[in-house]
Amino acid sequence: MNTKVRLNRLFAGDGRCVNVAVDHGFFGEYPFLEGIESMPQVVTRLAAAQPDAIQLTLGMAPLLQALPGRHKPALVVRVDTANIYGPEVPAQAFNYLVAGAVEQALALDAACLCANLFQVPGHPEIHAQCVANVSQLKPECERYGLPLMVEPLVFAPNPKGGYASDGDLRKIMTNVRQAVELGADVIKADPCADLAEYGRVIEVASGCPVLVRGGSKAPEAELLQRTAAVIGQGAVGIVYGRNIIQHPAPTKIVKALMAVVHANSSPDSALGLLA
Repeated sequence: MNTKVRLNRLFAGDGRCVNVAVDHGFFGEYPFLEGIESMPQVVTRLAAAQPDAIQLTLGMAPLLQALPGRHKPALVVRVDTANIYGPEVPAQAFNYLVAGAVEQALALDAACLCANLFQVPGHPEIHAQCVANVSQLKPECERYGLPLMVEPLVFAPNPKGGYASDGDLRKIMTNVRQAVELGADVIKADPCADLAEYGRVIEVASGCPVLVRGGSKAPEAELLQRTAAVIGQGAVGIVYGRNIIQHPAPTKIVKALMAVVHANSSPDSALGLLA
């Protein structure tokens, strides 16, 4: 089956997408629960803001799909969970794929799946596990016309403990290209240290649409400027989580980000929507 049918639900008519990630509870870290303690309330509020998509786990996806009406955001389902986001480096790192991921996503009428492709210092087995997960998902997704979003993330040791995102352009490019080679229909990638060079990430993706990950929290002005910069370099959208769900006014920041992504609003103009 052709994945285009569901990709048309994920992306707006202009070919761009604002996807709000609310899958943080899946990773078993208490700080990640900030702002999303009551998921029914969070999902209802975010859906009212009308982003293009909301990214949830299989356990939380029914909250979105139970909302009445035809015009709610598309559902992206996270289908793997890892233990590498904590303040301490785990003795035994993992990234596990849920059982029956494709069938469960289809039953929830998802528009897309999302799975990781990690590069973690000192843990090559995690990368191997991710490659196996994506390789397993790809033919199943193709069989049912379900797009596969791959999240190629490169980590570096964090001086404060655990891991942090590595902004090395070459590492990001390499991991993104491997995700595309494995058959990704959509890429969710980190920004690089110098956003003026992000076009090189878009180039190695070779036509596969790239959505840029938000990562840790940033000031509003910086977030909007970063968003405009990656869109200007050829990214087709964003996948932001904590910068939205932990914002004092999640609905307003969604609308500001939508203005930058879909209306090519300047960061300053979009910032005015938060006033």
